[in-house]
Amino acid sequence: MYDVLRSNRLIKNRKFKVKIAKNAGFCFGVRRAINLTEKAIQKKNKVYTLGPIIHNPQEVERLKKQGIKILKESSKIKKSSIILRTHGIPFNLHKKFKKNKNINLIDATCPFVKRTQNIVKQLLDINSKEKIIIIGEKNHPEVIALKSYGKGKCVILENCQEAQNFKRKSKLINIVSQTTQTTKNFRNIVKILKKKHKVKVYNTICQATLDRQKSAKKLARNVDLMIVIGGKNSGNTTRLSQICEKITKTYHIEVADDIQEKWFQKVKIVGVTAGASTPNWIIKNIEKKIKELAYIVNY
Repeated sequence: MYDVLRSNRLIKNRKFKVKIAKNAGFCFGVRRAINLTEKAIQKKNKVYTLGPIIHNPQEVERLKKQGIKILKESSKIKKSSIILRTHGIPFNLHKKFKKNKNINLIDATCPFVKRTQNIVKQLLDINSKEKIIIIGEKNHPEVIALKSYGKGKCVILENCQEAQNFKRKSKLINIVSQTTQTTKNFRNIVKILKKKHKVKVYNTICQATLDRQKSAKKLARNVDLMIVIGGKNSGNTTRLSQICEKITKTYHIEVADDIQEKWFQKVKIVGVTAGASTPNWIIKNIEKKIKELAYIVNY
């Protein structure tokens, strides 16, 4: 096998470049959740998460090897520490955990997600008759939890077609967003609803999501190929891929082994971005693999 350092020097000389997006990888909320989880592990108590703490299978697996246990059903939890995942959990379940004195509750819900939950709860308290629209994915855990804060008053709209079909009468419609939505989808749906209803809009897309989307779009315009790194179950990573593939050839991958040599034929500049749940160690491994394979294919 050729010497990696030597190959990297040769690639540099031949003007092959790998550019990493300015904003890529762990966001504040995810980094906070991982830090809380690792601190809980150090105490050597039984530590559980209800579902994956974040949407990155490789990082979740790393934490499992350190002692974290993932449960699908809350009824199986007795005396232990429970870490609430970044996406949050349904309102009634959260309330149940807080009342249980045998459970040490560690709330790793993303602060931006929690802010949206609080907005929905406050809107319900102010006027329980007004409808609340959530722009987001119906089956995403963040949206499922968020809907529960509306206690039956929330309607989820995923796209413009569903917005066109929305016909329920209400004096005022309050609109919030899943934190990882694209600005374009959010604005398009709001525009449609404004034509038919009186609306009040709360743009709850988090800044970290916006920063990653803007950086990805800017980079995609200046490369031959984009690699988007992150869990296939990650909503924000999927949207990064959707944004980039409208601009240039794009591949959404999870790990270095997903990369194929043929992608780099006649490619001079590769752009790399990563979802908010993607750890730096995965990004570094993939960057190294890209350089190795590009050298084999082109040189």
